[in-house]
Amino acid sequence: MTIRPLQKEDQEELLAMMRVFYDSPALIHKTSTRALQRDIDACLDRENPFVEAWIFTSKDGKEIQGYAMISKSYTTEYGGLCIWVEDLYIKPAYRHSGMSKEFFAYIERAYPEAVRFKLEVEEENEHAIQAYQKSGYAISDYYLMTKEMDPDL
Repeated sequence: MTIRPLQKEDQEELLAMMRVFYDSPALIHKTSTRALQRDIDACLDRENPFVEAWIFTSKDGKEIQGYAMISKSYTTEYGGLCIWVEDLYIKPAYRHSGMSKEFFAYIERAYPEAVRFKLEVEEENEHAIQAYQKSGYAISDYYLMTKEMDPDL
């Protein structure tokens, strides 16, 4: 697998993968295609310091196998950069091949200054939980609370 930054020519396939991911039981809330397109646009805007996307491809770069998006914030609890793994999607044919573990190692190398890496996972998504635990992630004792302000959601 090769991990590379999102490129403009990836937009159509990325949107298709995002639609599958966001329509799956892996997420509690459904998201509009308009919101997903805003995500892609934000990732393609190289001036945007808050969000990034990567594409997973075959070693020769010809076949897209998945994607990931992260967002960046500051955590006052730990006094430094927090990397949120917002999306991690691997096409079914490539699951259970170590891609998620490879991606987690990649972002840790990309952000050695980060003091915390976070992600959300559905409680019923046992396969994902096991994969994340293999990369050192643990269940948090915090409750996540949100207030939705976007009418598209």
